[in-house]
Amino acid sequence: METGGISLSAVYVADMGVVTSLGQGVDALWKGLLAGSTGIAPVRRFSTECYNSSLAGCIRDIDTEHPISRLDALVEMLFDGIPTIAPDTMLLTASTKGGIDQLERFVRKQPTALDRILSHQVEDLVVGKLGLKAARNNISAACASATMALALGASRIEQGEIESVLVCGLDLVSEFVFSGFSALHALSAKACCPFDVSRDGLLLGEGAAYILLMSERRFQQTKCRCLGRIAGWGIASDAHHITAPSRTGEGLIQSIRQAMERAKLPVDNIAAINAHGTGSVYNDAMELKAFRAIFDSLPPFHSVKGAIGHTMGACGAIETIVGLCSLKQQCIPPTLGLQTPEPEAMNRVSSNVQSISGDYLLTTNSGFGGINASIVLQRNTEL
Repeated sequence: METGGISLSAVYVADMGVVTSLGQGVDALWKGLLAGSTGIAPVRRFSTECYNSSLAGCIRDIDTEHPISRLDALVEMLFDGIPTIAPDTMLLTASTKGGIDQLERFVRKQPTALDRILSHQVEDLVVGKLGLKAARNNISAACASATMALALGASRIEQGEIESVLVCGLDLVSEFVFSGFSALHALSAKACCPFDVSRDGLLLGEGAAYILLMSERRFQQTKCRCLGRIAGWGIASDAHHITAPSRTGEGLIQSIRQAMERAKLPVDNIAAINAHGTGSVYNDAMELKAFRAIFDSLPPFHSVKGAIGHTMGACGAIETIVGLCSLKQQCIPPTLGLQTPEPEAMNRVSSNVQSISGDYLLTTNSGFGGINASIVLQRNTEL
């Protein structure tokens, strides 16, 4: 592709991995979502007696206190058995709170791993595991962190600045974060039911995912299998409120339009949408308003947060993996918890698996501070 005489590279997805409360690996996540399984359960790692919910999507294997940080255990699980990655690969981590469990320990005057608290130390942890030598950065943009990291990585590759980028999103369920969402009255006491008329809040989850992006040249050199492409991306901030989403959805609308323009696609080419779908009253209403403003005929859409919870900074990477699986299998998972859809979502969102048809899928995420990010995924049609 050329723009103004500049040759732009396609952005390939060459590898990906994930761990959530549904298990370890892409297959565990995808099969669990299709089966309508849930990773939501009562929290065991701290008392929830003082909070307005007792539920979250915690990974049981890291419930036990880790000698350094639960973040270390999460990284070990994520990269267990990963093929060697070229050392010149740029690293973009995405995390809202990093090793927040160690800040809790510090405040409680317990033995603390001080090299796990700050956000840049997330990068150090991953680099130490994988031995990468190129530039690295941590993106902390609330719950749009991983989506923004993917957009930035794809942009660097498209412009020919780098040949490969590893995007790694990861966040923990900690008492610090749990108490904060409880104080905002944002947690549901019973279940997360995105786009349902009775939705009353979100449930937190934890997880990690990596996505390896490559330029066309690097991809051809390595002879990796193509898992899909990132065709377009957009980032916009509406700066509406420190925690509440804009009621009109203008930031999300702008990010979707940017993504579609970069992909050079008409909106009717989108086969499905992986929505942010937190299950909170105002977020879901904002998304529906934005989708209706973009699409004359709204495609099928879904949310995974009823099954694995809101994984914060990691959710964009996790949901991109789900989107690529959806394109490959030509279906989207059920929206767990859904019983009576909002009228605006009727016949477009379902508690059952929905068949789709097409080569492109839109995935969106929004975060505190009015941050919105959108990505258009393209199916590998060469299979």
